[in-house]
Amino acid sequence: MDERIVLIGAGSAVFTAGLIADLIRLGQRADVALVDPNPGALNVAIHLAQKMIAASGAPLTLRAALDRRDVLPGATAVICTVGVGGRRAWEQDVFVPRRYGIYAPVGDTVGPGGSSRALRMIPAMVDIARDVLDLAPDALFFNYGNPMAPVCRAMRKATGAPVVGLCHGVMETARYLARSLDVDVADLRYMAAGINHLTWFTQVAVGEEDAMPRLRAIAVERAAEAPAALPAGDSPYESPEDNPFTWRLMHWFGAFPAVLDRHVTEFFPQFFRDGSFWHKRLGVDAFSFEGTIADGDETFAEMSAVALSDDPLPAEYLAQFGGEHEQVMDIIRAVRTDSGLVVSANLPNAGQAPSLPQDVIVEGPARVDRHGVTALPQPALPAAITGTLATRYQWVETIVESALERSRDKFVQALVLDGAVSSIDQAAALADDLLAAQARYLQW
Repeated sequence: MDERIVLIGAGSAVFTAGLIADLIRLGQRADVALVDPNPGALNVAIHLAQKMIAASGAPLTLRAALDRRDVLPGATAVICTVGVGGRRAWEQDVFVPRRYGIYAPVGDTVGPGGSSRALRMIPAMVDIARDVLDLAPDALFFNYGNPMAPVCRAMRKATGAPVVGLCHGVMETARYLARSLDVDVADLRYMAAGINHLTWFTQVAVGEEDAMPRLRAIAVERAAEAPAALPAGDSPYESPEDNPFTWRLMHWFGAFPAVLDRHVTEFFPQFFRDGSFWHKRLGVDAFSFEGTIADGDETFAEMSAVALSDDPLPAEYLAQFGGEHEQVMDIIRAVRTDSGLVVSANLPNAGQAPSLPQDVIVEGPARVDRHGVTALPQPALPAAITGTLATRYQWVETIVESALERSRDKFVQALVLDGAVSSIDQAAALADDLLAAQARYLQW
């Protein structure tokens, strides 16, 4: 069948280009509607997509819309890559807490930055979910926006929309573990479950061989070689000294957490007061946040130049573009062909994760077939690993309530639960500063 795909948040031109690249790779016939309320960003996305289609001859048609309701009727799939406020708002999520001595390498998932982002994202995403249910109730519905667990939980709690959250973190970590074990990732078999960006690999095998003893041995070796200090790294996910905190968690908890130090450190703020990270500072000279923002601005500027130039698409452009990483087009195709593909997805706990509360959003294995994306049963997590997730899920519920109710008090509660603040008074002051900094993006 021909797909009618609506991409909401298409001004994220990198994802838009990745989606078009995947459609080209699959030879998929589709009508693609790009939606973004920012006319300038939408213009870049539509021109770049048009050039990619023209260069490839792919059987795709394109539309652009500032208002999603104009293109949602008849959609077979809706994909959200929304980031309310963009990189400028994201900067305040990180820079405001820094004034309180709270440092974050990412600031989009947990910590004060994740809480602040949730307040912007949740009302907007709930409105989108209502429109999808109204105008495209049978469409497959996917979310990429962070913070993943609060956004997906809020949409389901407020509307019942069957949204599926997708993130490439588990796949990236599987590739990292394959490199650590010096094996092909295609030979790796694993079980990974938890909350997005703190998803624990509790089982890893290479073919029929249990690889967990080898990973534990690597963890012991890494712990014995603790670096005195870390030089700056090139990768956003890996330090040259190879994620010392993540390997320490593997050593002590017997499971390996995704997505490595850049994200995982934010779930354990008690260990990184003032951002201290092996004589560097998180988000400054260890996993530079400013570097991430600068890279994003530079990439968008480069894509804008290609998109808006009068020249045709450079011959090597499509070959360089590897597509997006969350497998959404493979998932859509697997639904249509009833293939039984297994992916990592963020879905409500309906009993598949027996040690976690009902209805919380669990990132874990899911089967994709004609029935959609269905979570697969998982073994109970060990008590200690469940403990690392327990308060986090209550933080999710509290920040969701804060966003839906426009409650400052619950925002303060969420900051206390998160654990990065040093006192309730600090939580209240930080909440007020974040609300002021993000006022233009909040529906309060």
